[in-house]
Amino acid sequence: MPLHHATPDDPRGLIAEAYNMEIQIEDCRSIFFDWALGEAGPDMQAKLQRLANRFADAQPDHPMTTVLREGQKSVPELRRRGGRAARLQ
Repeated sequence: MPLHHATPDDPRGLIAEAYNMEIQIEDCRSIFFDWALGEAGPDMQAKLQRLANRFADAQPDHPMTTVLREGQKSVPELRRRGGRAARLQ
């Protein structure tokens, strides 16, 4: 089955599909978490910005817009942890 809403920033079309549904913010957070697990990497902030630009302006009141904006504020900087600190995780 082809993924009609897939893009490089949303390869499984999860974010796009969320915007096509009438859902609650809790469901949007679950979808976002699933998306983030598959997309974690150094360019996460850029992906979030592009997704927000694509969807949020068109649907500012959608709960996924709130979740994307929250995600943009809380993306941690990825740092390598080496030595003892890495072994204790």
